[in-house]
Amino acid sequence: MVISILGEDRPGIIYAVSRVLSDLNCNILEVSQTILKTEFAGIFLAAMPADLTEDRLQESLHDALGPSGVTVTVKEFKERTEPLAYQAEPYVITLRGGDRMGIIPEVAGVISGFDVNVENLKAIAQVNDPTNVVIVFEVAVPASVHMPAFREALRWKAEELELELGLQHREIFEAIYRI
Repeated sequence: MVISILGEDRPGIIYAVSRVLSDLNCNILEVSQTILKTEFAGIFLAAMPADLTEDRLQESLHDALGPSGVTVTVKEFKERTEPLAYQAEPYVITLRGGDRMGIIPEVAGVISGFDVNVENLKAIAQVNDPTNVVIVFEVAVPASVHMPAFREALRWKAEELELELGLQHREIFEAIYRI
C-alpha cells in the first residue's frame, strides 16, 4: 500500500504512522518525508498482512492522525510488471540565482523534452537572501539521450533565466559534496 500523509507539521507524525503500521503488522518498505515551511508531507510504502483491509488501515491511520487535521490517503501499490524499456543514468541538475515565477516549469520543460524523468526535486530560497533560490533536480537520463544536446539545452535555458547551472552524474555530485 501507498500511504500519503499531508498536514501541518508537528512532532510525532512519523511515530504515529509507524506505530499504527507496526501494530497492524505492516512492514514499512520505503519512506520519503519532508517539511515545506510548516507543512508535513510523507509517503510510506508498506506491505500489509493478508487479513488487513485497505479500509481498516485507512481508518486506523485516520483515528491516530485525524484529530490533528492531517490528511491520510491509502491506495494500492501497483508494482511495475514489465521492466523499463530503457536504461537510465542518475544525474543531478542544480540551478542557483534570482527567484522568479516560472523557473521550475521552464526547466522541467527542457528536461521532459528529452524524455528525462525527474525523480526528486527540491527548491529552497536562500535564508540570507530569499530573493535567491537553489533548485536541485535529480533525474534519470536514458542512455538514448544525446548528452551534449541535453547539456546545451539546459545551458541555454539557464542563461535565459539568468541562473547558474550544474549538471553532474549523481555519483560525482555525491562524491564532491561528501568532501
